[in-house]
Amino acid sequence: MKAVIQAGGKGSRLQEITGGIIPKPLARINGQPILEYQIFQLKKYGVDEIYIIVSHLGQKIIDYFGDGERYGIHIRYITEDFPMGSAGALYYVKQYVQNEDFLLVFGDIVFDIDWNRMLSFHLGYHALATMFVHPNSHPHDSDIVITDKNQKVVSIDSKNNNRNYWYANRVNAGLYILSGKVLDGIEEGKRLDLEHGLLSGMIERKMPVYAYISTEYVRDAGTVERFKGVERDMQKGIPQQRNLLRKQRCIFLDRDGTINKYCGLVSKEEQITLMDGVAEAIKKINLSGYLAVIATNQPVVARGLCSIGDVERFHQKIETLLGEAGAYVDDIVFCPHHPDKGYPDENPQYKLECNCRKPKTGMIEKMQRKYNIDLSLSYMVGDTTTDIMAGKNAGLKTILLKTGEGGRDGKFETVPDWIAADLLQAVNIITGNITSPHSYHVGGTKP
Repeated sequence: MKAVIQAGGKGSRLQEITGGIIPKPLARINGQPILEYQIFQLKKYGVDEIYIIVSHLGQKIIDYFGDGERYGIHIRYITEDFPMGSAGALYYVKQYVQNEDFLLVFGDIVFDIDWNRMLSFHLGYHALATMFVHPNSHPHDSDIVITDKNQKVVSIDSKNNNRNYWYANRVNAGLYILSGKVLDGIEEGKRLDLEHGLLSGMIERKMPVYAYISTEYVRDAGTVERFKGVERDMQKGIPQQRNLLRKQRCIFLDRDGTINKYCGLVSKEEQITLMDGVAEAIKKINLSGYLAVIATNQPVVARGLCSIGDVERFHQKIETLLGEAGAYVDDIVFCPHHPDKGYPDENPQYKLECNCRKPKTGMIEKMQRKYNIDLSLSYMVGDTTTDIMAGKNAGLKTILLKTGEGGRDGKFETVPDWIAADLLQAVNIITGNITSPHSYHVGGTKP
């Protein structure tokens, strides 16, 4: 397998780290250059030939890595004599990759992902280009990738655009699998942007560009703040833990009364408002190594109060509001069904017994398969006995919140492992940072 690393940026935002005397990819995180870390990660997945595009202080990269022999790989260099954008220099890669698929990595990205899983997705959809897409804590200054229900990319919304709509937090992460065929459209010596030139052109022509959506660790270390954040994560072992080859820990979250203010059945987007402390709580989950997944019953669809698209838009509002506060959820799954008939305007398509409606475990099991989750090390947090029973049925530890319905729904005779005042306190219980005397352990196994 071949890989290309785009290592030509000046790294002006990282001068505090580089001192302006080394190129950004040689900046050391915990003693190791970012570029060397990338090479080791790629080699683990069978990459044996790497093409590194260099420009600013590029000779220092060439001197450091040489021909790659000491890494057990072969390295070639392509030098940009002038800035060619993020795709222009790929013209010179064409002679080496021909029509083969290859991996493309930006030189300031720290990652630990299962490339085989991404490659399987790419091949399964017969994609010409696959973008690694994930939620992050700063979607407002990132390119947002918009897809159809099959994860085919329909547009890329530039971080420079004014967004006056709610959006799913799905951000272009800077990792790609490309077919060599896509390079045919690049002219020699011309400046070209990858996302907003090459890929956007392919998307406009309805060519197969897909988004591989994953929770695995991919972080931009291109600013001092983000660089130091990556350094902290690596010291904690978070990148390796988030690789989907490893079992994941997850905090499953109810929605209404847990994340947004409880107001009965939600059928209008103006009813969605985040509760105090929720963004802070989810930020703590993001930093903890746990996944944050919303699993919610939304019978409003079955009752004909709104559509699937409406519910998805409500969730986009939640994701946008969280992103503005520096937090994100890794996924959202919902059940649109309801078993009882006889409601005015009900939608018969969704009036059925299903396996996903809590307290059944279908939504949790779907996420378990998708993200390789160890349920015995995971939690269900919610404000109803339905949430607690779903958690018990799935083998999760459970925390009942006093917010929302506060367990007063009384649908099931079940005892949570913990009771907490709100989501922030629940997260503190899970992460071992509890200081308040107002939460207490009820039964079961302590975190």
